[in-house]
Formats: sequence, structure tokens, C-alpha cells
Amino acid sequence: MSAVDTIFALSSGQPPAAIGIIRISGEKAADALRALSGFVPSVRRASLAKLMDPASGDLLDTALILWFPGPNSASGEDLAEIHCHGGRAVVRALEAALEKMDGLRRAEPGEFTRRAFTHGRMDLAEAEGLSDLLFAETELQRRSAIQAAGGALSKKVETWQNGILRLSAMVEAELDFSDEDDVTPAQLDVVQSASRDLAQEMRAMLDRPRAEKLREGVRVVLGGPPNSGKSTLLNALVEREAAIVSPIAGTTRDVIEVPIAIKGIPFLFIDTAGVRDEGAEEIEQIGIDRAHQQFDMADLILWLGPEGQGPKMSNLVEIASRQDHPEYQTKSADVLSVSPLIGAGMDELVKLLVGRAKDIVPHGDEISVNKRQADHLAEAQANLDQISQVQDYLIIAEQLRLARAALDALTGRASTEDMLDSLFGKFCIGK
Repeated sequence: MSAVDTIFALSSGQPPAAIGIIRISGEKAADALRALSGFVPSVRRASLAKLMDPASGDLLDTALILWFPGPNSASGEDLAEIHCHGGRAVVRALEAALEKMDGLRRAEPGEFTRRAFTHGRMDLAEAEGLSDLLFAETELQRRSAIQAAGGALSKKVETWQNGILRLSAMVEAELDFSDEDDVTPAQLDVVQSASRDLAQEMRAMLDRPRAEKLREGVRVVLGGPPNSGKSTLLNALVEREAAIVSPIAGTTRDVIEVPIAIKGIPFLFIDTAGVRDEGAEEIEQIGIDRAHQQFDMADLILWLGPEGQGPKMSNLVEIASRQDHPEYQTKSADVLSVSPLIGAGMDELVKLLVGRAKDIVPHGDEISVNKRQADHLAEAQANLDQISQVQDYLIIAEQLRLARAALDALTGRASTEDMLDSLFGKFCIGK
């Protein structure tokens, strides 16, 4: 397999469909079009063509063909598209004809996007945004991902890079040309002040909720002793029988995870084994241990047990459950009381969850960073912060260089092959 191979793949949805779009990228894309249709159409203009099998001469389909010469194409290479009928047999026949051509092969998952990255058509932050967009299931996920895929983060990083480059130029002028009359020496306080401002902007972005929360969902863990109504509440929240409900203590012995979107916000609701100090046999005790692990990982804990007996965590929300049950236990006046069976208090609980989640997930219209990006951004910010503590221009120049390198790693100008394999391998074939 060669990096210069011409690749092809179906880039639309799996057949049958009204239309199938087959993309061809590489130096032999024009040859492939010519072999199938007898000509290469005008640049960026759809042309109707009869597609023939070069080997047998059989008519394969009548389709629209398009031609995008590189580097001004989606992949940065010569690229062709065939908009054919979307039946399985038609797509298979065209793919079979392409596969027989010398120098053409089927694309690997994410290979089109990887080539776009390699040829500078997008950077790594944009590619990660595109990956999130492909997997987006909620409106909030879509809005956030489309910003990243459209380059919102990359443009911000470019602004920081330009600012750091200007400071580097000032410092280099001070180091190299301070004895020449036509160069104004950089003033230390100006460099330090500008570095602090850049670091503060980066810190503000780092303080925002992480982008992963939009993909993974807000982790809401339901906790309490056996028979406190956790499974019944879970089923009511997700509006299906996700957990077994039984009057037998210890029915839930393992962690049950249910993803769901509420008002456009992704949640991951987690039902846990009933927590008790005594009476649990060996298997149930394993479930209790796992429940405590979930409490540690939770964004929110809904505690359905006796008031004040839940985990001592700031993200715990007391819930007085089973309002309709004979053994109902009241809690403080400001604690939410619910009954999933009759629907009492459920609207208020959903409102509470959505309100808390808005402080945990990024807002759809603001730029957010994932963990990988945050690590590099924090490195750049730390190097800029150190400039305020030194007086030596040589050290300042090195701190500025390290900050630039960290931002280059964020956008993928400095990256490792393993990390790229991991990212692009998650894309679908044809993307």
C-alpha cells in the first residue's frame, strides 16, 4: 500500500439510496474518469456521462461526473466524483471497475480526510471537529462540532501564534540588533505584559467545560440503599424499561448505563447497586464497590437514600423519592420530592438536571477544547506565564519558542504518526 496510490470509496450512505457518490482522489483520478466516461469534464461543472466498463465495454450506469484538480480540492489532490444511481448493483459494478484499474485501490477509513490534513486543506483541530460532527446526535453536539470543523479554534490559535511571533521578533531584535540605531529595542515590560495577556486568554478557554462532555454526556449517577427507587426513577427519566424493577433487595447488582438526550443535552444516566453497610453477599458487594467507583466519576449524583447519608461530594443532589409509597421518607423542605410512578416532580427534576448540565457542557456557540488540545494549550500558557518571572531575553526567547511549539502541536503541525492513526481510523470509509 503506497501513500501515493489513487484511492476511491463510496462517500454517501450505504445503498440502496436515490444517489450514490463515489470519490476518487490521487494522481490517476482523471485517468479513471476518462476510462469510465471517455472524457474529463470541465472543472467544477457536473457533466452527464455514460459510464462503461473499460474491460468489457458494458454500460454500467448513466451518471453525473465532476472534476476537481488539486490542490484546490477537498483532499488537496486531484479529485473526481461520480454521482450515480444508488442501487447496490450499480455501486458494486462501478467499484469493481475502478478496482481493476492500475494504481487504484479502495480507501481506508478516514483516508480522504487524512490526505486533506497532509496537504494542508485542514489542520488537526478541524479534523477532530469533523470527527465529532460525524458522530453528533444532538443539536448541541452539532453546533459545537461544526464550529471546530469550520476552523473556529484554529483561527483563535492562529491569532495567538501571530501574537507570540510578534513578541519573538521584538525579543530577537533586542538580542541581535540592540546596538544598531535603526532598530527600536524591545521593552521588557511590553513583552511581559503582552505575554500575560495571551496567557490570560488561553486560561479563560481552559476554564471552559471540555468538549468531551458533549460526546460522552453528563454522567448522572443514581445512588441510594436497596429499594430506594433508583431503577424506577431511571426508567422514568429515559422513558423505557432500561433497568429491572423488583421489591427484592439487591436486584441491581451491576452498573447500568443509559445514554439519552434531554432538551438537546446528552446525558449518561447510571443506575447502581443499592448501597448498604451490612447484609450484602459477595456478588452484591462487588456491585456496591462499583457504585462507589461511579460516585467518584459522576458529574451529578442523585441520592435517593436517607438525607445526609450519601457520598460527601459537592455534586450530590438530594432527592426524596417514591412520594406515593407507604414508606416514603420526607427530606428538607428545599429537597425535590418525586414519584416516577405518578409523574409527580418529574418535570422539576428534568429542569434541575438540564440547568446543572448547562454548567458542565460547553455552550454550542463558544469554542471549547478536548483533553488533547487542552494539554497543549496549558503547556503554551505555562510558558507564557513564566516570562513574567525572568529578566533574561535569552530565556524569554526560549519560552516563546516553546509556547509556539505547543500551539503547533495543538493544530497538528507537530504530531506523531500513532496519534494520527488513532484519529483518522475512527472515520468512516469514504471520508
